[in-house]
Amino acid sequence: MKHNILLCSDLDRTLLPNGAQPESPEARRLLQRLADRPELTLVYVSGRHQALLQQAIEEYALPRPDYAIGDVGTTIFDIEDGNWRPWDNWYEEIASDWRGKTGKDLQGLFADIELLRLQEPEKQNDFKLSYYAPTDVEPDNLLKQLRQRLDAQEVRASLIWSIDEVADTGLLDILPERATKLHAIEFLMKHHGFTHEQTVFAGDSGNDLPALTSGLQAVLVKNARDDVRDTALRQVQAAGHGDCLYLAQGGLLGMNGNYSAGVLEGLVHYLPHTLAWLQDASIGKV
Repeated sequence: MKHNILLCSDLDRTLLPNGAQPESPEARRLLQRLADRPELTLVYVSGRHQALLQQAIEEYALPRPDYAIGDVGTTIFDIEDGNWRPWDNWYEEIASDWRGKTGKDLQGLFADIELLRLQEPEKQNDFKLSYYAPTDVEPDNLLKQLRQRLDAQEVRASLIWSIDEVADTGLLDILPERATKLHAIEFLMKHHGFTHEQTVFAGDSGNDLPALTSGLQAVLVKNARDDVRDTALRQVQAAGHGDCLYLAQGGLLGMNGNYSAGVLEGLVHYLPHTLAWLQDASIGKV
């Protein structure tokens, strides 16, 4: 297999330095040089839809990925020569979970829950129903209430809760059960024959927790929220695979462990031979 590393990373506040913490100035340049290597397959894994994914790549001068998992795992794009091609077989994989229903069909189940506010139309799709909610809501109680209603309809769903710190709002995504970031990554792994040892995932927020705590080789960047860090540690320890979660600390090549620096630090932790690649890039070698 030509490509022998699958690096999968969340975008907002993981690769993108759009949080309150400072970014190491060299981190994205090193990421770009790393992405140029033929051994690496780069995948962006995000809650963003296609247009916002493309906007982020341009705005932050990110390397072009080989694949993009968008809309919190409900879409997968194969990217080649600037063309974004959706994977129809991924839609076939997840459609049966909702028993022929779409996100719009499910809205009526939750219309009476006043604290939920539908996100914008461009943030919805046939397999993604997304709401805003207050940050002070008790998420466990809310998710339990939603789960009961979905179960009554025999709809198999994943409920993903996270916080947008910049907008100070809660984010709730209702997805087919298998349409998570984790399952989409596993689908790519299986399709291309990547092993567990060849795959690394990096994230920072609540909607990354299923992948961060799954037993994949995972990296939590240093700028992650304390509650996400505490939850991730508790879950991997309970599952008995604490060695599969790395918490970026800073120090790699003098970088601080935030954002892209943390992703690179975690990659080197799991795959030490990549340090030489970064050292070459840091002194301008090809």
